[in-house]
Amino acid sequence: MELQTQIDAFEHYLSVQNLSENTIRSYLFAVRQYFQMYPELTLSNLQMYKLYLLEHYKPQTVNLRIHALNGYLNYLEWPDSRILQVRIQQKAFLDQIISEGDYEYLKARLLGDEKYLYYFLIRFMAATGARVSEVIQFTVEDVENGYKGIYSKDNKVRRIYIPATLQRDTIRWLERIGRKSGDIFLNPSGHRITPDGIRKQLKRFADRYHLDEQVLYPHSFRHRFAKNFIEHCNDISLLSNLLGHESIETTRIYLRRSSSEQKAIINQIVDW
Repeated sequence: MELQTQIDAFEHYLSVQNLSENTIRSYLFAVRQYFQMYPELTLSNLQMYKLYLLEHYKPQTVNLRIHALNGYLNYLEWPDSRILQVRIQQKAFLDQIISEGDYEYLKARLLGDEKYLYYFLIRFMAATGARVSEVIQFTVEDVENGYKGIYSKDNKVRRIYIPATLQRDTIRWLERIGRKSGDIFLNPSGHRITPDGIRKQLKRFADRYHLDEQVLYPHSFRHRFAKNFIEHCNDISLLSNLLGHESIETTRIYLRRSSSEQKAIINQIVDW
């Protein structure tokens, strides 16, 4: 079978697995990258491809490409040819999360500069724990209800709650701008704002307000929600459900302290 025909068939196979567009795109990219480098699918070539990935990419990216190629091998019914992923050593600390102080400072600056769209956007991410792809789906109706139902890949519904204070403030803002229905986070053209647009704008805010660009990214606010939640309510099982994690082990990372927090504790208690 011609390679492009085979890749098209693989794409169709992925589409009926109820995978996201981003996942399908990453699978196809890995398969095309492999065949651009190696004309045949052999065990030797697969190992060479793994070595190439290790030399050119970070471990997380290496594992994403390997996972994608293993998906292709499963599609071909070559399970014995699967490539082993690389083991990633986890840090004993959790970094690159916006601090509570910087979060409050950013809110105050956005409010003072009348950047209400982004003021409410970061509040929604930090107060609900929603992913950026989920936050942009919130509608006026969701705000009025006080929650949004998000469907997962296995067609389960996860409820994202809007805290009462955020619900009240958002309703006032929507009434002030005359938004009565539909999406609440719109760009100047009147279309739903995109995750990429949010990332770029946050970088601009980091520069304008002299904040660390490394911690001013969308997922950082989801991390902030999780850290605050675990500090105020030590229920990791509930937090795992709220975040939509498939495994509670994924959520346990929020039990760790940041490296700066670890250093502060050491400086405070160690005097010997």
